[in-house]
Amino acid sequence: MSGLRILVVDDDRDFAETIGDVFEAREHQVALAFTGEEAVERATVFDFDLAFMDVRLPGMNGVESFLEIRNRRPHAKVILMTGFNVKDLTDRAIENGAWAVLTKPLSIPQIINIADQIKPGGNILLIDDDEDFSVVIQGILEQHGYQVTAASGGKTALEELETKDIDLVLLDIRLKDMNGSMVYSEIRKRKGDIPILIITGFPETEAEKISPMNSSPHTGVMIKPIDPSMLCTKIQEMIHPQYPKVRNSE
Repeated sequence: MSGLRILVVDDDRDFAETIGDVFEAREHQVALAFTGEEAVERATVFDFDLAFMDVRLPGMNGVESFLEIRNRRPHAKVILMTGFNVKDLTDRAIENGAWAVLTKPLSIPQIINIADQIKPGGNILLIDDDEDFSVVIQGILEQHGYQVTAASGGKTALEELETKDIDLVLLDIRLKDMNGSMVYSEIRKRKGDIPILIITGFPETEAEKISPMNSSPHTGVMIKPIDPSMLCTKIQEMIHPQYPKVRNSE
């Protein structure tokens, strides 16, 4: 399984490069930035899974940079680091979706532990009879470290479910060979609380059908067209619900 893509932002070059070296040794891809402006530029071209960002940076500070990055990547996972009391700034970041605020000095094991908490991965069964859509989604998920088994119909999907260790099912509710509701019910019967993410391009006409399924805490719904970042975030949350969002290391 491929590693994470990690952005490290700190004006202390030695610190940033040390963290970068540690992550690269663990087979992650790393990009470094030493100013807030440079971080925003990097985030534009580097599709990162996780960022470690110092709050105090020359020019644009870390929180301002984080907010700008969030405008461009709404589901970016950013962890702020600070050795100073800047509660107003960090509170603003938390309110806007920062994953954590860590207090310096930080140990390497601390940083590794945080990265390990949100590491993507898992086996996904993708059930959709739209071949073009399936190819695109499979490619996106594999780039993010998931292993994907694609099935074009309900019958094939149920066979795959019996022979493979699946962590999550991505189910289009409209299938040609079987009613999507029947496929959902059969999966629940065989696999209990396995996470199932329902996808549909017809939310209004399918609402009555989807509503009972979505009452389960192990079921989610996404509307086509699918945003890749939102999809990966939702899948990670469903596969790894035990990973809390760390708010402060103090």
